[in-house]
Amino acid sequence: MIYSKDNSPHYIWGNGCDSWVLNDSHSLSVKQEKMPPGTAEKLHFHKAAEQVFYILKGEAVFDINDKKFSVKAGESISIQPQSEHFISNESQDELEFLVISSPSTNNDRTEIEK
Repeated sequence: MIYSKDNSPHYIWGNGCDSWVLNDSHSLSVKQEKMPPGTAEKLHFHKAAEQVFYILKGEAVFDINDKKFSVKAGESISIQPQSEHFISNESQDELEFLVISSPSTNNDRTEIEK
């Protein structure tokens, strides 16, 4: 089957952010996500999953182990297991990206209160 935002499972997270699940198996998760301007996720880490974020539209700011990285459309960033991180959209434009996780992040997310 061919998957897209039109026929994939969808959910809302955070403050009006969208996620479309393009693939979700034990070993691999692929999601297309959209973040409105001024939104961010909570600081967290994954025990086992490595993640690759590929920016489709806009500019993302990643905080990874207390270091900031700006990633623009057409660029990607990898996040290793155990790394404390979050993504934010500090721009005035919509942010859209793919997040590829191996293995899947199902039951592998620990939020950090600071």
